[in-house]
Amino acid sequence: MDKYNYLIVGGGAAGVTAAETIRAKDANASIAVVNDEPEALYSRVMLSKPNFFLGKIPFDQVFLKGKEWYDQNHIKFLGGHKATGLDAGLKTLSLENGDKLEYEKLLLATGASTRKWTVPGAEKKGIYYLRTLDDGKRIMEGIKTAKHAVTIGGGFISFEMADLLRLANIEVTMLLRENYFWEPILDAGQGKMLEDALTKGGVKVLKNVEVAEVQGGDSVQAVILKDGTKIDCDMVIAGIGVFCDLDWVKPAGLQVNRGILATEFMETNLPNVWTAGDVAEYFDPLLEERTQMGNWVNAREQGRVAALNMMGNREPFKFVSFYTTQGFGVSIAMVGDVRPGPDRIIIPRGSPEVNSYARVILVGPEVVGATMINRTKELTDIAKLIDSNVNVSDKYKELTDPNFDLKQLFS
Repeated sequence: MDKYNYLIVGGGAAGVTAAETIRAKDANASIAVVNDEPEALYSRVMLSKPNFFLGKIPFDQVFLKGKEWYDQNHIKFLGGHKATGLDAGLKTLSLENGDKLEYEKLLLATGASTRKWTVPGAEKKGIYYLRTLDDGKRIMEGIKTAKHAVTIGGGFISFEMADLLRLANIEVTMLLRENYFWEPILDAGQGKMLEDALTKGGVKVLKNVEVAEVQGGDSVQAVILKDGTKIDCDMVIAGIGVFCDLDWVKPAGLQVNRGILATEFMETNLPNVWTAGDVAEYFDPLLEERTQMGNWVNAREQGRVAALNMMGNREPFKFVSFYTTQGFGVSIAMVGDVRPGPDRIIIPRGSPEVNSYARVILVGPEVVGATMINRTKELTDIAKLIDSNVNVSDKYKELTDPNFDLKQLFS
């Protein structure tokens, strides 16, 4: 049985950053990375960008680390191997092929998986998801012949894929279960701004609808809505969310909820076991609550912090997470905690009517997050307000003024 000082499960942003951090601090430690995908690190962010899908940049640019990087840094890369069991007492990890690995320190950075569509007919060819490089390859092949696509869901994936499909001159119908795009993360005004941009870009948006079944032979030919409406299509992209596969770690006594529960130091309840990335449901000292963030920059920073703490440090993960995207002539940014809740105070900046609108989100006297459309230049300032825990209880008027310079609040 092979034994490692540091064993990392997950070869994405969090896992690779952790391995890189450990190696930079310790030239002699034995390190292994177990990854269920055979590929070394690639950019999941690039997977949903039009320039990549439309072949405007070389395919190889999706890769951020090659297998040669592992060799050069004397890190064992176990690609194409799925972890299936954990024994925290014996400090062993079981793999799907029957092998076992022994560890001194373990990092679980297993990420999240796409939620599969379960409507009748969802197994047909022409139904796509986007999470892995193989998913991206399948969509790239599909858009070569597709004429009419249906996107399911109102979030980042659906928005970015609709933009890509229209650039490829494919007809697009977007189906939303909600009353407006991205409900309830956005308000109705921001949702309408995005819907107007989508419609102007040639996307047909249908709200308050659900698919009852997918029709066709081996391949999709149409979707039938619950109200009986038939939409002919030869491609469906289902962006219906993600989930964390945690069944394999529960028998070890690991505490889980939606993700793996962790402290602000990325420690789990098991000794010598840490977590990082999309799978981590951690205590956020900035928000003073447990949260889970699924994006690239968050995962990378968590991997760094987890690695340092695995090596004996006590550094809390204190980071203001953000996400940005653009398409159809609009820019979108979310920063901090944008989840709705009864304790949230919403301060508007700008308005949908002037096509520049942000919602600054407060809990008590402090800013905790913001959603921004065509105001992404304010992202850095709002992130600093969150990070600095600035009391803005007497600054509502200034926050509401779209021309007020937010830097004045923390200068």
